[in-house]
Amino acid sequence: MSVMSFRGISDEALEFYEGLAADNTKTYWTKHKAVYERAVREPLVALCDALAPKFGSPYLFRPYRDVRFARDKSPYKEQQGATVGHGYVHVSAEGLFAAVGYYRMAPDQLARFREAIDDAGSGTALEELVDALRAQDYMVTGDTLKTKPRGYPADHPRIELLRHRTLVCWVDFGAPEWLATPEAADHVAKAWRDMMPLHDWLDAQVGPSELPPR
Repeated sequence: MSVMSFRGISDEALEFYEGLAADNTKTYWTKHKAVYERAVREPLVALCDALAPKFGSPYLFRPYRDVRFARDKSPYKEQQGATVGHGYVHVSAEGLFAAVGYYRMAPDQLARFREAIDDAGSGTALEELVDALRAQDYMVTGDTLKTKPRGYPADHPRIELLRHRTLVCWVDFGAPEWLATPEAADHVAKAWRDMMPLHDWLDAQVGPSELPPR
């Protein structure tokens, strides 16, 4: 990634995605590609470079969707996402979004996740983490079962967490005035610092999948 300084994310980036939402076609993309490069990609790369020394290696996702097995054949993602270490950030028509967590879990990870929630010590620690994050106005959500997971009682004290198949903490900043200034990097950094204890719990209790790749 480049080493250009981060100056903020302008309204032009949000307007680009408003247009893409209305016309998600190669024609629109080709016509506005210079806007994407200047107003979306370059500032996001600069944001990631600014955050990398504290959070880890940056990675910018491709803007193209994999439509081979999708019903929706829209060719382009309606947000530009990136990761910096364990932190995730994206820009869309709505503005800036940041998150931390496990976005998907393999079967062995899910088993360890539920075992850790069932345990009084580690489960209570997670419950306290989630409560503290929500008290700071962060959202803690994920893909959940509609009913209880097999093998656990419906009246389990942490049944809400046991229903989760993924667990993510996030904040939708939207488009405040500071978005177009270098201060945006500070807001993302603070959010990630606040959220990172959740990721630390997941790494300690769940960790990477030990199953062989398919």
